[in-house]
Amino acid sequence: MSTVSIDEMMNMVGQPLGSSEWVLVDQEMINKFADATGDHQFIHVNEEAAKMTPFGTTIAHGFLTLSLFPRLMAESDCPRPEGVKMGVNYGGNKVRFLAPVKSGKRVRGHFKLLELIEKRPNQYQQTLEFSVEIEGEDKPALIAEWISQFFT
Repeated sequence: MSTVSIDEMMNMVGQPLGSSEWVLVDQEMINKFADATGDHQFIHVNEEAAKMTPFGTTIAHGFLTLSLFPRLMAESDCPRPEGVKMGVNYGGNKVRFLAPVKSGKRVRGHFKLLELIEKRPNQYQQTLEFSVEIEGEDKPALIAEWISQFFT
């Protein structure tokens, strides 16, 4: 993982930052997410019933795919601003779930820096375009604008 100065990071606005490693979304991950959220809809957890849907198998929850953001970012080659002491999620401008992630598929994240502003001394807010590619598929699972803040 490379680090860059805040000024260098500011110059990256509008540019792709990098991509993550591939992550397997298997049935165990989907089941654990269902247990954590209480969303046990059959398309996620009942393999036999899900075979009868247009998907032909179980699919990951859209929010599971979105929740992979921290992991995919951590496992990416994106540069990190120097001197970050803490980061927090701030929210999203928009999220669109474009294609289902079928159980057993691998996904990876792609990140583009849309905005980076200094809110207060040593407090920065960045907006990233976050897309999740599904291995072997043309359409991404999701595209989101995600806002986070970090402190130096």
